[in-house]
Amino acid sequence: MSGVALVTGGSGYFGSLLVDALQRDGLEVRVLDVVDAPDRPDGVRLFHGDVRDEELVGRAVAGADMVFHNVAQVPLARDRALFDSVNVEGTAVVIRACERVGVAKLVHTSSSAVFGIPSSNPVTRATSARPVEAYGQAKLDAELLVRAAVSRGLDATIVRPRTILGHGRLGIFGILFDWIADGASVPLLGDGTNVYQFVHAEDLASACLLAARRPGPAVYNIGAEEFGTMGEAVGRLCAHAGTGSRVRHLPVGPTTRAMEWSARLGLTPFAPYHWIMYSRSLWFDVADAKAELDWSARWSTDAMFESSYEWFLQHRDAEPEGGSAHRRSAKQGLLRVAKRVL
Repeated sequence: MSGVALVTGGSGYFGSLLVDALQRDGLEVRVLDVVDAPDRPDGVRLFHGDVRDEELVGRAVAGADMVFHNVAQVPLARDRALFDSVNVEGTAVVIRACERVGVAKLVHTSSSAVFGIPSSNPVTRATSARPVEAYGQAKLDAELLVRAAVSRGLDATIVRPRTILGHGRLGIFGILFDWIADGASVPLLGDGTNVYQFVHAEDLASACLLAARRPGPAVYNIGAEEFGTMGEAVGRLCAHAGTGSRVRHLPVGPTTRAMEWSARLGLTPFAPYHWIMYSRSLWFDVADAKAELDWSARWSTDAMFESSYEWFLQHRDAEPEGGSAHRRSAKQGLLRVAKRVL
């Protein structure tokens, strides 16, 4: 592949991996972000600023053949106004810029949060989007803007990932890895039998590249092909670590209420999606991506958890303090006390 690619949010966790993948594929890459990644590769130009800045976005998009739109306020932000402003209006700004200059392809990264709690699994293209919290609603609203642009003639594809893992992915997972590394009991909501799918960032990046190559608008749900229950995923990671850490099952009702209460008081880093979904089943049928993109997932749940955990151990004492929320561990707050008593 040749040409110029812009990655909005290219300093974030997934954005940075996507930048690397695009460079390896022979593309000239630009990044638009409010922060500069310390590991931004040579030759990648930074457009430093906010995705809501119409003039800046216009300059970043000018001359680009394809745009990968990844900027988003993540669930940990817990700010409805920012979700609407950044995730929705920011998407509108990017779309307007793409339409003005005639970008050949827009690949928009959405979220499985648009489905809320699905009535059945697997989730397919035909599954109705019914978000149950503000972040998911904002991501759905952004999708609707993309679909409207498609109706006006923009070639845009929506890619919805399951929960992203991979080397360097921290955020809320940084807390899980910290507890396991120290041999603490790991709380699990309910009996752990809910089927829960993840996706490795490398597999997601490959899906985005393939989607960019395929002409014509589409929607793809992307997740691992080898996965199981939440209890299996966490239990096997504990066994892999060999620190004595074990799963401790907690009742769903009281635990979710405690998560919500503590988060609203600013004592824990949880967002509504965590207490709503982590005891629920959600998994994608990826047949459309396999058939139309010739895509397949290389990483199983167990392999991606082990890789992410091992990366955490190697970099535990050198975690960045600022930048992307997913490139640093979430602050534990009251969870530091829970770690000692559970």
